[in-house]
Amino acid sequence: MASPIPQPFAPKLRDRSGLVTEEAESRLVRFGPNILPEPEAPSFAFVFLRQFRSPLIYILFLAAAISLVISDTKDAVFIGVVLLLNGLIGSLQEYSAGRAAQALRKLEQPRAAVIRDGEVRGIEARLLVPGDLVLLEAGGRVPADLALVEATDLLCDESLLTGEAKATRKTASSPAAPVAEGKTATAFAGTLVTRGRGTGVVTGTGLRTEIGKIAVEIGRASASQPPLMIRLARFSNAIAWAVGVTSLVLIGIGLMRGLAWSDLFLMSVGLAVSAIPEGLPIAISIALAISMRRMAKRNVIVRRMPAVESLGSCTMIATDKTGTLTLNELTVTDIRLPDGTDLAVDADTDLDTCEIKAANMSVAEARVRASRLLRAATLPNEGLLMQDENGWKGVGDTVDVALLAAARKAGLAQEKMAADYPLLARIPYEPDLKYTASFHRGSESVRIFAKGSTETLLSMADRMDIGDRVVEIDRDRLLAQKEEMAARGLRVLAFADGEIRDDADATFGHHHLIDLVFLGIAGMQDPIRQEVPQAIRECRAAGVEVAMVTGDDPKTAAAIAAQAGLHFGPSQITTGDAVREAEAAGPERLDELTKRARIYARVVPDQKLAIVLSLARNGHFVAVTGDGVNDAPALKHAHVGVAMGVKGTEVAKESADIVVADDNFASIVSGIREGRTAYSNIRKVILMLTATGAAEMLLFLLAIPLGLPMPLLPVQLLWLNLVTNGIQDVTLAGEPPEGDELGRPPRRPKEPIFDRLMVRRIVQSALVIGGGGFAVFYWLLSQGYPVSEARNLLLLLFVMFENVQTLGSRSEHHSLFSRSFFKNPLLLGSIVVAQAIHIGAMHVPWFREVLGLAPISLAEWALTLLAAGSLLVVIEVDKVRERTSSRAYPRRIEAE
Repeated sequence: MASPIPQPFAPKLRDRSGLVTEEAESRLVRFGPNILPEPEAPSFAFVFLRQFRSPLIYILFLAAAISLVISDTKDAVFIGVVLLLNGLIGSLQEYSAGRAAQALRKLEQPRAAVIRDGEVRGIEARLLVPGDLVLLEAGGRVPADLALVEATDLLCDESLLTGEAKATRKTASSPAAPVAEGKTATAFAGTLVTRGRGTGVVTGTGLRTEIGKIAVEIGRASASQPPLMIRLARFSNAIAWAVGVTSLVLIGIGLMRGLAWSDLFLMSVGLAVSAIPEGLPIAISIALAISMRRMAKRNVIVRRMPAVESLGSCTMIATDKTGTLTLNELTVTDIRLPDGTDLAVDADTDLDTCEIKAANMSVAEARVRASRLLRAATLPNEGLLMQDENGWKGVGDTVDVALLAAARKAGLAQEKMAADYPLLARIPYEPDLKYTASFHRGSESVRIFAKGSTETLLSMADRMDIGDRVVEIDRDRLLAQKEEMAARGLRVLAFADGEIRDDADATFGHHHLIDLVFLGIAGMQDPIRQEVPQAIRECRAAGVEVAMVTGDDPKTAAAIAAQAGLHFGPSQITTGDAVREAEAAGPERLDELTKRARIYARVVPDQKLAIVLSLARNGHFVAVTGDGVNDAPALKHAHVGVAMGVKGTEVAKESADIVVADDNFASIVSGIREGRTAYSNIRKVILMLTATGAAEMLLFLLAIPLGLPMPLLPVQLLWLNLVTNGIQDVTLAGEPPEGDELGRPPRRPKEPIFDRLMVRRIVQSALVIGGGGFAVFYWLLSQGYPVSEARNLLLLLFVMFENVQTLGSRSEHHSLFSRSFFKNPLLLGSIVVAQAIHIGAMHVPWFREVLGLAPISLAEWALTLLAAGSLLVVIEVDKVRERTSSRAYPRRIEAE
């Protein structure tokens, strides 16, 4: 275990002021930041060498070696130069993407609640120093090794250290014992607080923590490939087999025709380079990295790159309510006493000027009537309300803070009540219990104060307070009051108190919660975020369904859902009890329930996972949102887990693929738009690379069997595919959104990349480019052009075809002329550069000799431009036909 720090670093429990800022800064210099060293990012040289780990590259090296053996030095040098340039371009792209991803990771710095200079502050966990006083609560990750000086029902999951799944109960260290003596009085860095609260003194940071010692011994796990890239790798392998078979056929025919075996081998190498989309993985990585940066600007932080494309594919969002659809800023607005008296609570944040009012009584009388209920709301409360120069701020659960604020408005100070009623024991709130209670020393007895769900507290009470006296409880009447408030969208909480006359038994627990006095209910509001209704409408337009999963009462959930803009009917509202019954009846019954249900109320955390898995079985690609510890299983097992960044727990964030930095549902919709853009851009790159590669294969399959000379030399094929084409393909990955991403239905989860539309476009382009190129080559030879000049013109024509195919691939459905050429200046620049490089090579003697190039006449320029323009006509005509046909987009996609 980490060595305990000196005793002066451990303030006693009554010392809640923590370190002063100057001392903390001094210790930060002395001990260093509270971080674990990360492996250094690979150097540019390492990334550069990694570009050559490819079977295709090995073939090119072999081709260069054979060229040297047969004294074809120029070809060998050219292949070497091409490999060098290709390696430089690839490494620059990968190195840049890696640095961008590293910059994004810095946006996700863990934070800690620490007491410094006598006040609670939220600071970056890396700034913690030994001696800091840190506050812990359920759902948070322990930021450093801590000696616990206060622990209330504190449990920590230490499985990452011990391998034991069972949480460890923590206790505060004894004042008489050394600080951090024993494991139970120590909270270890990196472990999760699964229940309760605590306060601890930092005893170890960084490498001085237990997890720091382990970090020295282990390396970092490698990142997994996106499923999309795995599928494309399989596609590339299939293409490689096809290229191999085709090359063998062409070599056989060529040998029968007496062609040199070295030329045939180099031709096969060139065809392999043209047909196998080796640049595709890096283009995909760039497309995803660009979308990651765009998402980050919209407050969506992607933790795992494959989630970019996955979010764009989702067909269902299972969202929680609090903090996502709402502001997560609960305010008590209504109090209903058992006799029917309604009290209104001002909702302003200036607690000292707010009032509690009633229709037929003064403010003072209203305060008195509310005081007993608000006392029961304050004493079993685990929150903290503090005031600084910026006003009042709360620490802890939003319900607890809202109740403390209401009590302050009634003139009840938390610290005074705690002094008047010393705490003896507490039953912390748990979702399964649905209540919390505390036991306090009164003047003549032990007083009990409880708060929780109305139904639960009604089962504990047998009397109710009607102001001037206590009478027998009228449960039906009280439930009706609760139902009326819930129907208005209020979150309703009930309160009760009682006493224990005989306290000989010093163990206070659940068995004492009987014969209580019911004090009334309070209604709290959490306003809908302003952007949410519009975001819900955009989801509906995009074909993405939204289901709300909450622990709230069904009527409250329905009211909030209606305010948020969700469309649902009475039959689509269900409860956790109905989910439990369906689970017990089997997966089929649960799947029937989730097919229709869209509002899930009174749901416990383990049911959220069952709902998500059932939605997936029903064919949905599910994105699920969450912020609590109990949301972690659903976040982890959903297709896309989305955690809240502001008020989300660390365990929720670590279980998720995506973190929404502003906790706003509208940001998720922005992420869907960017995810769809990323997938669309990947398809554009695939179309461009596959179409041009297939065209070159077709060109040779037509020319060689028909007895024509080799239409393009091996070095010309390499030039065409690794230089001119290689410049343009990656810039397609950075295409901006087309604007109608959210007007399209979502991609079906099992939809192949090569759907009917893409296959048709590839075949069309291959026929135009390959067939047109063959026709031009044949015509030139028939007109008496020497083979070298015919190849020179054909190579230029193919460069132009690549330019046109790149432009035509900018959109699958929109005309090229409807999209601004300047929205993606890199794409326009890459086309100009590719053409300029080729024209320049026509005039540079060494390139002219190696590539067999030469300047051409204006008439020949016109011929090649006219031939290349035919591809643009075919692409545009097909888009018009696609838009106007009876199966036009988007109905075509829905039919499929």
